[in-house]
Parts: sequence; C-alpha cells; structure tokens
Amino acid sequence: MHFFTIFSLKILLSLLILPLCNAQRNTTFQVGVILDANSLLAPIATTSLSLALSDFYSFNSNYSTRLVLYTRDGRGRVTDAAASALNLLKDVQVDAIIGPQKSSQAEFMIGLGDAAKVPIISFSATSPSLRPQTQYFVQTAINDAAQVDAVAAIVKYFRWYQIAYIYEDTDYGNGIIPYLSNAFQEINVRVSYRSVIPVSASDDLILQEMYKMKTMQTRVFVVHAPSSLASRIFLKAKEAEMMSEGYAWIVTTGMMDLFYSLDSNVVQSMQGVLGVKPLIPISSRLISTSIRWRKKFADDNPGITPPANINLFGLWAYDTLWALAMAAEKTGFREQPSSLRNTSSLNSTNMFITETSLTGPKLLAAMLETKFEGLAGDFHLVNGQLQPSSFQILNVNGKDLTQVGMWTSLLQTSSSRTNTSKTGFSGEKLEKIIWPGESTNVPKGWEVAVSGKKLKVGVPSEAGFPEFVKVERDPQTNNTKISGLFIDLFDAVMAELPYSVRYEYAPFQRSDGSSAGSYDDLSYQVSIGNYDVAVGDITITTTRSEYVVFTLPVGDAGITRTQKIQYDDNPNDKWFFLKPLKMELWLTVLGLFVFTGVSLWILEHRFNKAFRGSPSDYLGLFFYIPFMSIVFAHREKIVTNLARVVVVVWIFVMLVLTSTYTASLSARLTTFKLQQGDTDVNRLIRNGDYVGCREGTYLAEFLKRLGFHESKIRIYKHPEEFDDALSKGSEKGGVTALFSGSPYADVFLSKYCSKYMKVGSPYLTEGIAFGFPKGSPLVGDVSTAITKLTDNHKISEIRAHWIQQSGCNKDDPSNVGWTNIGLKSFKVLFAVTGSVTSICVLAFIVSFLYQHRGRVIEIWNTDNNSAWLKVRAIFKLFDGRDPRYFPQDQEMAQFPLLENF
Repeated sequence: MHFFTIFSLKILLSLLILPLCNAQRNTTFQVGVILDANSLLAPIATTSLSLALSDFYSFNSNYSTRLVLYTRDGRGRVTDAAASALNLLKDVQVDAIIGPQKSSQAEFMIGLGDAAKVPIISFSATSPSLRPQTQYFVQTAINDAAQVDAVAAIVKYFRWYQIAYIYEDTDYGNGIIPYLSNAFQEINVRVSYRSVIPVSASDDLILQEMYKMKTMQTRVFVVHAPSSLASRIFLKAKEAEMMSEGYAWIVTTGMMDLFYSLDSNVVQSMQGVLGVKPLIPISSRLISTSIRWRKKFADDNPGITPPANINLFGLWAYDTLWALAMAAEKTGFREQPSSLRNTSSLNSTNMFITETSLTGPKLLAAMLETKFEGLAGDFHLVNGQLQPSSFQILNVNGKDLTQVGMWTSLLQTSSSRTNTSKTGFSGEKLEKIIWPGESTNVPKGWEVAVSGKKLKVGVPSEAGFPEFVKVERDPQTNNTKISGLFIDLFDAVMAELPYSVRYEYAPFQRSDGSSAGSYDDLSYQVSIGNYDVAVGDITITTTRSEYVVFTLPVGDAGITRTQKIQYDDNPNDKWFFLKPLKMELWLTVLGLFVFTGVSLWILEHRFNKAFRGSPSDYLGLFFYIPFMSIVFAHREKIVTNLARVVVVVWIFVMLVLTSTYTASLSARLTTFKLQQGDTDVNRLIRNGDYVGCREGTYLAEFLKRLGFHESKIRIYKHPEEFDDALSKGSEKGGVTALFSGSPYADVFLSKYCSKYMKVGSPYLTEGIAFGFPKGSPLVGDVSTAITKLTDNHKISEIRAHWIQQSGCNKDDPSNVGWTNIGLKSFKVLFAVTGSVTSICVLAFIVSFLYQHRGRVIEIWNTDNNSAWLKVRAIFKLFDGRDPRYFPQDQEMAQFPLLENF
C-alpha cells in the first residue's frame, strides 16, 4: 500500500505548488483509480499515471482544469473492486474512474458507471465481451479480439492443422475464445482440446492437466491467461517435459507485455515460446519518457527492480490520463452531481444507489473525440475502443524477446501493407525461430500419442474382390488374416512416413462375421471415433466426404461398363481382301517375288532345261515360281543346291506371311459388334435392359441418376455372379451390362477377357483413397507419402502384383481386334531370306567365274572390243548350257567367241 500513499501525496503537493497568481480559478475534476495493489501491473500503472499527470500539466501549465486522482485497491476481487467504485461514486463523487484492472471486475463496475453516468475507463481490461454492454465503458487498451488474426496467421504460416486452447475460466479468458475459434475456422484449423483452468486451480491440478494434454496428438498450444496463471502453467509444462522439441506454444498480448516483469524461473520455462504484441512505434519522446519512468519507478517502489522499459499497459495508462486531461480541458466546467429525489434514498438499504453525474456525459463525449499521438501510438477511439495497428511476432530467446516478424491486418489500406504477404506478415517469411528444446526445426504440430494406443484401421469384411481386400479367419487359432491390394498399399504408405505409427486392422463386421454395413456406414463409424481410419476399395463420394477427409487417391478413378462380346457378319468393302496388310508390306513382298525369281533363274539357268528359253519365258519364270511356292504347286525341278536353299527359305517366309494374312483376315471377318454398334447407355434404358452393380457400393444410386429404374438394377457381390449374370443376359434373368469401378473391371476381365469387354468411355470419379476423421493430422503426411510412392512407381508395382496375377494375358480385352500389319513386323524375316538368296547368287557367280577363268581373262584382254562387248561376251558364256547337265550338246570351242558378235 505504500506506493498508493506516496502517489496520493505527490498528487496533492503538485496541486499546492501551482501558480497562485493565475487570475482565473482552476476547475478540478475528481478521478478515481482502481488497481490491484498486489499485482505486477499495479506499480507499473501507478508510476505511469503519476508521470503522465506531472508531464501533462508541466507541458500545459496554462490549462484551467486539473485532474485529482483518488486511488483505491481492487484486491483482485470483483466485490472489492465494486466496493471501491461505490466509495468513489458516493463519497468522493468522482467524474470518471480509471480502471478496473481485470475484465471480471469491469463486468460489474460498468453497470455502476452506467447508472451514475460516470465513464469507466480501463487500460487493462481487454475482454471483447465488455464493450457492447454500456456506452459509459471505454477501453483505452486494444481489444483482445484484435490479436486473434495474428495468432491464426502464425498457425497458418507453419501449416499446423490442429491446436489446443489453454485459458483462464474468467471473463478475460472466455471472452476471446469465440473470436479465436472463428479465426481458426476460417483457415480450416481444428481445435482438438480446450483446457479451461479455474482461477483457484492448484499446482497439482495444473500439472495433471499438462500430463493429460501430453497424451494427446496435438503439440500446438495457444495460451490466453493473466501473467499470474500463465506463469504457473509454463512452470508445470516444463516439469511435464512439454517445453521440449516438437512442441509449439503461442501466448497472447497480456503475457508478452509483462514478460520483463516475470520471475527468472518463469522466463527460463518459456524458452522457445511465440507471442503477439501490438507494435509500439519508437520515438525520441518514448525513449526520454522511458528513462524518466524507470527512475520514477525506482523512487516510488524501493526494493523492486524496475523493468528495463515501460511496458504496453504502462504506456496505455500514460496515454489514458493524457486523453482524460485533454477531455477535461475541453469540458471546461465541472457541475455538481444531481441530488437524489429525496434524502431518504441515501439511507436506503439499496447500497448501489448513487447520485447522477452531470459532468460525466460531457467528459465522455469530449474523450471519445480526442485524438493525439501518444507514447503507444495513435490514440483514436472508435465506439469507445482503442483502434489497433500492427502486431509484433516475438520469440522468447534467453532473457529477451526477439522480434521474428510483424503482422498487419489485411483490412488496412493498401499503403499500409505494401510489403505485406497474403498471411499478413511483412516480407515473405518469419525470421529464424528458436523453438522449445533449443530446436531450430519447425514442430510438425502433432505426434502419435505417447499413451501407446494403436490406430484402429477399419476394413470391409466382404469386399467381393479378394484381390482388393480379403479377410480370412483361422477356425483353429481364431486369428484373422487380412490381405489384398489396398492392405499392401496402406502398409507401404505408413512405412514411408518419417515417423513410426502403430496400427492394427479391424474388420467391419458383426459378431457372427457378417458385414456390418456398406462403405458409407464404415465412413460414418470413422467419423464418430469407432475407427481411426478406413482402408479398402473405398471410392471418394460426396456422402462419405461428409463423414471423413480423404487422402490423395491410391486407386484409379472411373466407372466402367462391361458387356458380353458379340460378333458381326463379313464387311462389304470390295477391297477388303487387301486390308490385312499395309501398302508398304504389299510392295515389299512384290519386290521379294521379283528378287527371288531372278535369283532362281540365275542359279538354274545353266543347269536346268526348265529355266531356259526366250526372254519372255524368263520374265514369266521370275513371277511364276515364287508365286507358286505360296501353295507349293510349282512342277519345275530344282537341280542345284544353292537354288534349293533359296527355295527352302522362301517357302518358310511364305508360310509365315500367308498364316499372318489369313489370321488378320479372319479377325476382320469376326470384328466385335460392340465396337461398331451403338454404345450409348441410353439404348439400354430405352430397351428396358437389366444392368448390374456391386453390393455395398454407391453405384446403385449412380445408376438411378443415369436414368435406370430401380427395378432394372440387380445387385451382385462376387465375380462369379457377374459372369453368370452377363452370360445369361437380360432375357434369361441376367443383365446386359455391368457397371463397376475401373479397378474392379480390370480384375474381372483378367479372368474373363475372352467373354467380356469394356464398352464406351468411363464415367470419371474421384478415385479410391483412405478415409481419416476430419481434422486428423495424419492426412497431410499420408498424402505426401502417397505422392512419393507414386513417383517411384511403387504403387504401380503393388497394383500389378494383385491385378495381373491370374487369368488371361496382359492385353486389355476391350482393345482386342484387327489392325493393319506393317513391314516392321517382318523386317527380320525378310532380311534373312534376302541375305540367304543374295549369298547363294553371289556364291554361284564366284564359282562360275573361277571355273571359266581362262575364257573370262581371254575375253577381258581382247583389245579390239569395247567394255560393253566384253560384258556381252561373258554373259553369252554364262548363257551356255553346262555340259554335265546337257551331254548331247557339243561345245563350239573351235570358233572364237568374239566372232559371234
């Protein structure tokens, strides 16, 4: 109480020594001050008010009005603050009250001020729920609601998806929560837990609450509590080892502003904490005032170490008194309070009855119009509230607060946010932050609960396609084995996470082993907490998205129509017989015909009578013999071994070529009717055909939306049932078409590709994914892991293992049909026959020239003939019959060869 006594004495002395020579008598305004003497804020605010009063009238010594302050102790309780207010209103008859210190005290006092028409002016009661109640309450502190967007901007910047509140169970604590919740809702951040700490909470209760939150997944905590309670929270959080790496703590302005007044142990427990605080513009006046304030604080409070600088509440207190003094000067004259209607009212048992101030309304109106540049920045009231500016983002590092960024509301004018990013932070990013545990790694915002609980993974008990999900129970051991494509995919994704997650599969089934419902039902069970994630062939749909949040797809999207293969009659194209082979292949074959015929003539001409004759006969042989080899109908005898080799190779080539031609032509004659006919689904609707889909899926509703009547939709479960229904057709109790997801169609056709095929273009859907509860922190990391597995083709490998494990070959049955066969398919074969034929002809020519080398040299050395005549002479030698094969002919050796030319 000593500082209140000193404060009052100094105020009285300052009034006594005022110049007495002033001709005009000063008007005195009586102002009450209610602070909590034992709080950290009281001595700071008292020094600020005293210094502000002295500075104001030293600077404005010619003013005709003076303020006289009457200080009372609120004792930190609502009742004591109310009693002090009544004393000031009844006994002192004040014109205004500065205070109270707490929002809970202001809740009651503003009613008294409203009844007495006396302004209640608080520089420390910041709850946003106070102002709407009365016009006589003025907040000269920035409302707590102004900082919620800055807090939300921090959470958004680090991409945290869930947070927990820790706040005091008072008007101060509760008042900000709706505004915080709205701010987090706008950025899709989930509030996973609210820790409401009573004012009377013991240290053991706080520690118990810390351990409770430690077992949760959330690792981001937003603390909004007065310094007295917040200090205890951080001491117990450190004791619970929650001020270590991986945790993130954000505190509001109230705690940040009193940081330099906190005990050293509390400061040590807050290392790595982030906080927001209104930005105070640095000025020479602020610096000089801070120096004088620190000296005055030491004089007023001996034995208390003065803070390094005047804090925000001290600045607001200083500016509040200046504003009130300026308003008093504008009012000019103080009127006495109006008397009560009768004197008996003063003695009434209703202790809350006070006189009505006539000066209060004028003083309030003058203060609301007051604007000036204060120590804390622009003093400007709108609807009785001080308007905010920018907020500092501060990081507790050692014994100091380090500014790591500045946030400006995006609603400011464009000139105020020229360098402001979309998040509201000036610049592109925040500066380097030291997190709890002296870590520089940004906390990911959540962890698997340390309680050791495994994730309960719900899977369909009867998926219909065992390749996707298969649940088997061993009757002897009663153990359940779960396997399948999506089980392997989920295992691979969880193994890809940068941390370990324990989980176990649980079939979605009743006690008798039957399915407990559809995939929609399974998704709903995840939303209410019976399962932690749904895994299986679960397609993303609108209904399911209302229950869960899906990861990126791990399965193909699309709804495919499957129908039975039907065949058509022969086409009417007159050039149809040429279509099996491409033009380039036809031309190549024709060239090989000529080349092979010429080669056979060369090899057989000297030795075989059938290959002799006139030039016209030669031309006929060139085409006749190779063509007749196609049907093996030629009757000409081959007498040389080299020619026999050429014929053998040629016949083999013709065998392959004719077989290919025959197969391609046959395929064209049996072209699929469904590929040429009308594949419009509306034909099925018009014809009244039955269609089928899989049990437990959303496809029945999808078919209804397409236009199928409910009576025309038949439900099946297993691939064997699909096969039977499609084989029968609509006429015999089956279906004409089967609608299923693309993955199901792939598996079905891998077993029945010779009977059925895909028809038409697929209907696009969102694909198959894993479903997590809304707000689950696992969704982002699981989606990232899916992306990695997709990039390294791991998902494709797992899918190929399950879908291609049985049935037909890998070719899609819907793509089976004829195509024009080109030259590329026969390159190797044609190269072989061309090479063999060329080698044989070359070997024969070399052998011929060697056997007749004497005559060839003699012809070539003849000087009287041209080169052309020499070539003709050699050709005539080649054209002669070989005596070994024509013994009846006599060689005309006695005539010189050249005489024939």
